Amino acid sequence: MSAAAFDCVIRGGRVIDPETGHDRITDVGLRGGQIAAIGDGLAPGTEEIDATGLIVAPGFVDIHAHGQSLAADRMQAFDGVTTALELEVGALPVAGWYAAQAERRRLCNYGTSAAWLFARQEVMIGLPPDATVSSMIGMGQGANDRRWSVDAASDAQAERIVARLREAMDEGAIGIGIPNGYAPGAGIKELTLVCDLAAETGSVTFTHIANASNIDPASSVDSYVQIIGLAGATGAHMHVCHLNSTSLLDIERAVQVLLRAQAQGLPITVEAYPYGTGSTVVSAGFLQQPDFIGRTGSPYDRVELLRTGERFADAEAIRAAAERDSGDIILWHFLDTENDAGHQRLLDVSVLYPGGAIASDALPWVMPDGSLYEGDAWPLPEKAVSHPRSSGTFTRFIGDYVRERGKIDLMEALAKCTLIPTRVIEGAAPAMQRKGRIQTGCDADLVVFDLAGLRDRATFRAMNRPAEGMRHVIVNGTAVIRDGALIESVAPGRAILGRGLQQ
Repeated sequence: MSAAAFDCVIRGGRVIDPETGHDRITDVGLRGGQIAAIGDGLAPGTEEIDATGLIVAPGFVDIHAHGQSLAADRMQAFDGVTTALELEVGALPVAGWYAAQAERRRLCNYGTSAAWLFARQEVMIGLPPDATVSSMIGMGQGANDRRWSVDAASDAQAERIVARLREAMDEGAIGIGIPNGYAPGAGIKELTLVCDLAAETGSVTFTHIANASNIDPASSVDSYVQIIGLAGATGAHMHVCHLNSTSLLDIERAVQVLLRAQAQGLPITVEAYPYGTGSTVVSAGFLQQPDFIGRTGSPYDRVELLRTGERFADAEAIRAAAERDSGDIILWHFLDTENDAGHQRLLDVSVLYPGGAIASDALPWVMPDGSLYEGDAWPLPEKAVSHPRSSGTFTRFIGDYVRERGKIDLMEALAKCTLIPTRVIEGAAPAMQRKGRIQTGCDADLVVFDLAGLRDRATFRAMNRPAEGMRHVIVNGTAVIRDGALIESVAPGRAILGRGLQQ
């Protein structure tokens, strides 16, 4: 062998692979963007990383990330994320989205689902989709004609919606994003056709349930039963997005019905994030539902405008804000985990869901004028805001649930950040079969971190603080964080495609 047998060797770290159960101190050799060897006393590498006393794990896979920019990637890299995918909402046209991303600098691996919501906007109100627009901005469009949100599609419209989604699947979409909560008027007949397409293509639906409410009719539990029914009726893999924020105070009952459905063999998977505060656009229909307080257990003053910190007094104030800017982002403090032990327990039930993934629902970074930050400055501009989960979801989860409170062991926690989300989508996106694992031949997407020093730093008053503890982060064999510092010159992220373009 030559003097430098590997591009990089990570020496003496505690190497953990959740799929095989490998957990011991050893070396990892990288070559050509892949893991070339795992074992003791490996030959020299061109670069050497001393991982003594550190954890070496697969890079974290975030299957619910709306940021999709260099700025968002950088903040997520400090959170251990090496793959950040836009799946809950998605994009249209998908080919145009991938083309636009290829022209940008991306630190993390990226990909998208097909956007059912935008297909509805196009078919039902003639609003053409724009692949260059952020999913969060797209959800706020069409606010002056809400038929796409509140009306059921006719048979002809449903056929056109499905045809549009089929095109997107052929262009490489990773499944179908179904944020039903933003178009609650959609009928079951239409949804079965959409799910038929997912089943036919061996893909996944990423579903934001239709209703977030603690009381019937149209409760959260009602919506979960609808997802269960769609899985049974169509055979589609139904993935539940952010179980915590859409279950509200009914998390325990929601978990009961979902676990029973899974026990019957239905193709249902789940994700959650470790925060009691959600976020969305101010024009989201559920914010203006009659009896919002009774249905959600949340007074209006728990809804906060992200840019300004304004708290709302009533539904009229929310409507006025939506008329000013339908795409403005709000924070919704639906659980008071800091002051209510019962609320923390409810959050724990969702985060610790057996076999559930951790996913951030990370938001884009927004400037005071409401525009998205698309620059490359580092650190990010002081006035750029998002949600703390855009910076610290995974470090918060491991730091709190593993190190501080001992709610879960490290192997299982890492699986929830790596292998479990990878398995949700690897049937639909073959490239993912080489990610979420530390095994010879897998992609060199790796994190090297200090468990004792791992912590999220972002707060709701200081969101622009990257997490700490990630000493080294490697994407496709290229270091993006070295010795705890960002390498600003690199952008090794690659597209993750669905099977449509690979068949």
